[in-house]
Amino acid sequence: MADPSSYRPRPGEIPDSPGVYRFRDEHRRVIYVGKAKSLRQRLANYFQDLAGLHPRTRSMVTTAASVEWTVVSTEVEALQLEYSWIKEFDPRFNVKYRDDKSYPYLAVTMNEEYPRVQVMRGHKKKGVRYFGPYAHAWAIRDTVDLMLRVFPVRTCSAGVFKNAARTGRPCLLGYIGKCSAPCVERISAEDHRELAEEFCDFMAGRTGAYLRRLERQMAEAAEEMEYERAARLRDDIGALKKAMEKNAVVLADATDADLIAVAEDELEAAVQIFHVRGGRVRGQRGWVTDKVEEITTGALVEHALQQLYGEETGDAVPREVLVPALPDPVEPVQEWLAGRRGANVSLRVPQRGDKKALMETVERNAQQALVLHRTKRASDLTTRSRALEEIGEALGLDSAPLRIECYDISHLQGDDVVASMVVFEDGLARKSEYRRFQIKGFAGQDDVRSMHEVITRRFRRYLAEKERTGEWTDGEEPGAAADPGTAAAGLAEPPASTLTEDDGRPKRFAYPPQLVVVDGGAPQVAAAQRALDELGIDDIAVCGLAKRLEEVWLPGDDDPVVLPRTSEGLYLLQRVRDEAHRFAITYQRSKRAKRFRSSPLDDVPGLGETRKQALIKHFGSLKRLRSATIEQICDVPGIGRKTAETVVAALVRATPGGPAVNTATGEIMDDTEEPGQQTGSPGAPVTTGAPDERRGQER
Repeated sequence: MADPSSYRPRPGEIPDSPGVYRFRDEHRRVIYVGKAKSLRQRLANYFQDLAGLHPRTRSMVTTAASVEWTVVSTEVEALQLEYSWIKEFDPRFNVKYRDDKSYPYLAVTMNEEYPRVQVMRGHKKKGVRYFGPYAHAWAIRDTVDLMLRVFPVRTCSAGVFKNAARTGRPCLLGYIGKCSAPCVERISAEDHRELAEEFCDFMAGRTGAYLRRLERQMAEAAEEMEYERAARLRDDIGALKKAMEKNAVVLADATDADLIAVAEDELEAAVQIFHVRGGRVRGQRGWVTDKVEEITTGALVEHALQQLYGEETGDAVPREVLVPALPDPVEPVQEWLAGRRGANVSLRVPQRGDKKALMETVERNAQQALVLHRTKRASDLTTRSRALEEIGEALGLDSAPLRIECYDISHLQGDDVVASMVVFEDGLARKSEYRRFQIKGFAGQDDVRSMHEVITRRFRRYLAEKERTGEWTDGEEPGAAADPGTAAAGLAEPPASTLTEDDGRPKRFAYPPQLVVVDGGAPQVAAAQRALDELGIDDIAVCGLAKRLEEVWLPGDDDPVVLPRTSEGLYLLQRVRDEAHRFAITYQRSKRAKRFRSSPLDDVPGLGETRKQALIKHFGSLKRLRSATIEQICDVPGIGRKTAETVVAALVRATPGGPAVNTATGEIMDDTEEPGQQTGSPGAPVTTGAPDERRGQER
């Protein structure tokens, strides 16, 4: 735990101007980003008496080892820079929105010759009309399914469209009347575009005039005794009204607005957003966030606005944003929103009428979300904390291991030997820091030696980074990071400058764990400890978890540590071990599948993909190609005699126990022929069998 006074800047060093500041820990990792109208006044709040700080703020300043800042011209620039750095560094103490997924939109690709209706996520494209966002993709598909009866716009992919145009047969939707089938020219491109524009007008809220027109057409058809046509129009009107019921009008005058509500307690806050487009609620989303410090509702609203609109432009930012409290000051946020939209944006608190009533509904949703989250999180936080404490006590650690790394080795009968590294922080998987290894120091099956190699490679990179940033303490020597024996074994790593950026982004292996867990018993644990000892690392604990009896092994101990079966600590270790095993075996299987998909023709020098395909197409299969003579192979366009001889030789080498072949004539030689008569020899036997037949041997 660091003393904040050890890195507190002198009062005169901090400028009294707008800016953004970053706190870093002892490993130069950015742990908090904030902005301030006055850097001097804001940073002074962090260096007061620790007893007067919010518990999470106190934890942050004692974890940090340095603070730095960047001066900007305006508060709008500070807002933009703060958002960029939070997205880039993902600081652990900043407000985190757990539900940060991309919400689906109903999109109409008006930039194509034949516009298509589809579900889209992610960045918006030019020339595409978007409606939403929606909470679920199935809600979009239900709405579109109802409307295709009236607006039979194309919904198929480009591949399906081209295939239908080539064959002259439309897809199923074309046969049942839910697509106008422009692929087979049942409708012209101009008429289909007009149909798509009518679809967009209806989705944009201009529904009344269109329904009145259909009702008038239905009445006229009935008067003219065209009862079938009148019945179709009646069903069309019913389908459109049903689609409209799914998005009931909540605000008049086709209002476009986002309503944001916040429910909070001392430690957490729930944020709920309703997206209203054309007067209808098109989508809803919610977030739960940790409150790192004493923060007002207005500040929470500001963070929510950053997350909502930080990567949006144009109409994705509505004309009106209704909030429970305004940020202080509100002008920079309004100016920033207007810059994202390209037009004025009204940011205000509703006082009366329909908008106030709808805001109360959003607030009730936020309150329910916070209650539900507290119900789930209380048990989860308690359980994880207890598990980490139990592990620390069982292994004799000074404190609970907040960062745990687990390693596993996987192979198939000694082939494709790989290893995995998974990371758990605060009892939760941090998948962005998972890593995979190929064992390259030796060939064959040796789990103990493989574990030694992986631990050596991982922590050599950590030492290289530590040396590069000047973190060596008095008396330490970095020479252990460059052992010539391991370098000769093929374990040399990239230069330290390529491991981590100077700006604090955690890359590769720059951040050390408090505990290393290996999948295995005493031999694997001893190998891992030996690797750390050789590198001069003595502040990282090591243990192993053996599968047979779920025993925990410590280096140098003759007997394992046996945790109770009901122990939360044992359960967490099992979960970490199982995740490492899953990650390793997934990588190993992908390498094996890639190897099995390889062809003997891949080893023929100068034989490109085009001529490989020509050979297979000419003979129909690799088996028939193997039985062909050199003269027959020469009949394939682009294949000369020399290439044909090389192909025959490659196929013979790849055939298990294959007979000898005279590469001059392509003849299969009898087993009784003398070796001197052969110009080609069979290859060495290889293990055969389908992957499922051999899976029992993999680990």
